[in-house]
Amino acid sequence: MESSVAPLEQALHAARALVIADLVAGEVAEADVVSMVEESVVQRRWWVEQWPEGVAYVAGLVAQDVQDALLETYGRWPLCPVCGDGDPHALEIEPELGPDPHWVCHKAGVSVAPVGALGPALGSGATSS
Repeated sequence: MESSVAPLEQALHAARALVIADLVAGEVAEADVVSMVEESVVQRRWWVEQWPEGVAYVAGLVAQDVQDALLETYGRWPLCPVCGDGDPHALEIEPELGPDPHWVCHKAGVSVAPVGALGPALGSGATSS
């Protein structure tokens, strides 16, 4: 039935859009990076098919997958915009496995932005001015 597939597809499309929005905000949305998002979405589709209750966690998991893949090829991403001094460090996803994922700076102990809304925190993103 179409209705049983729709929530999964909606969650996967939303996760893809949120993570790509953050990549664009961080100016790292190159073709090879977007391919990392696509690969994660494919893997997470299988994961949610195995555990349907996990559908609410997909956005955070895709963000973590891409962050891990970028660490291997690009470096730490996204860098913390809160801490101006000391060694640059990446934001982390919290909760690691839960709904409503946010980018968090553990060093400062603050939530920086929801996944998909990193633009304003990084000083980028669409503005209407």
